Amino acid sequence: MSLKSSSKVDTNRYQLEIELPGDVFEKAVDQVYRKENKKITIPGFRKGKAPRAFVEKYYGSQVFYEDAINSLYPSALEEAVKEAGVEYVDDKVDFDLVSAGKEGLCFKVTITTKPEVSIENYKGVAIEKKPVNVTEEDVDGEIRKVQDRNSRMVTVEDRAAENGDATVIDYEGFVDGEAFQGGKAENATLNLGSNTFIPGFEEQIVGHSTGDEFDINVKFPEEYHAAELAGKDAVFKIKLHEIKKKELPEFDDDFVKDVSDFDTVEAYRADIRTKLTEAAEKRSKDEVENALIDKLVELLQAEIPEAMFENKINDDIRDFAYRLQSQGLNLDTYMKYTGMDRDSLRTSFRPQAERQVKVRLALEKIAQLENIQPTEEDINAEYEKIAKNYDMEAEKVKTFIPQEDLAKDIAVEKAMDIVRDNAAITETAE
Repeated sequence: MSLKSSSKVDTNRYQLEIELPGDVFEKAVDQVYRKENKKITIPGFRKGKAPRAFVEKYYGSQVFYEDAINSLYPSALEEAVKEAGVEYVDDKVDFDLVSAGKEGLCFKVTITTKPEVSIENYKGVAIEKKPVNVTEEDVDGEIRKVQDRNSRMVTVEDRAAENGDATVIDYEGFVDGEAFQGGKAENATLNLGSNTFIPGFEEQIVGHSTGDEFDINVKFPEEYHAAELAGKDAVFKIKLHEIKKKELPEFDDDFVKDVSDFDTVEAYRADIRTKLTEAAEKRSKDEVENALIDKLVELLQAEIPEAMFENKINDDIRDFAYRLQSQGLNLDTYMKYTGMDRDSLRTSFRPQAERQVKVRLALEKIAQLENIQPTEEDINAEYEKIAKNYDMEAEKVKTFIPQEDLAKDIAVEKAMDIVRDNAAITETAE
């Protein structure tokens, strides 16, 4: 294969002229003849026995050219792209045959390539970081959550219903004096403040006591799902059978022993504080990382071909579909449940895809500017890490992750380390 010429014809568009010598093309034509001849019948010859010269004379001298070109084209294109020092990002390639024959094969391709990228001032990026400050109130809040999970409901007999109580009621609804379908229930449990009933319903139970019978006046929302009730005034006849409240367990050493591996309130509180601090530090670190990425996106200068965004959307949707399958769902079912179609699904993935493409381009450029070259040790360590995560042999991982691709990923990670290590991070006041 010979790259005869390479020229930029438009933004992110290159035309390559590729030549293959006569002997290479002749070999490919002969291979096609040997494969296809089994299906060919020529008068005077048994099926599959006609010499190539007779077949070409009968069907035309170029009868095998198209298949021969198709067989040579992929590897020739890959080699030419590598030799030209470009990277194409779209499988849609414009092909133009220049010549084909005993002298060889010559063709032109026009491809969409990665954009020319520039980025400056990526060192010393100014970022504000929130302070990590876990208070006693934060610890108390976590403890209340644990108490809430271990709470029990007890019957209230000495007061009226309050917001937050669970009530057991009979109800029947009427519109224009007539009972309507679905408006009646007995011994129904309703948590006051849950907003599960139509607006105004739960609030009017507050203040009533066990055994009370009373009316509630409400108005159905204009957008109510039952069209015959939408916007209508309604009266509900209520009987309040029972009021229950949530009773939290006492927070003492016995409770701590029941819900944890600790024996005392002090030790349990200290553990909660440690975990809250670790979680807060991780959130803060993630926020800094996202802020740095946002800055890189702002600093990036590039005219990015649409194909790169579309390819990333395709990859992200494919990964999402795999995750759905692991949960026993498929993409079509998901779209049905969410009311999406293919276009709206792609639109929802677009912002994330654009950000990821831009960040990757920025970090690849930084890696180039910083002359980051992953070592053999770096690459082998990454193979081992991946192998451990997937519980397989490193040699197996190497069969489906090319070393060149892994080296690029490592270089990008090292580039992010440079940005992070040189960032001007200041902690904001509380």
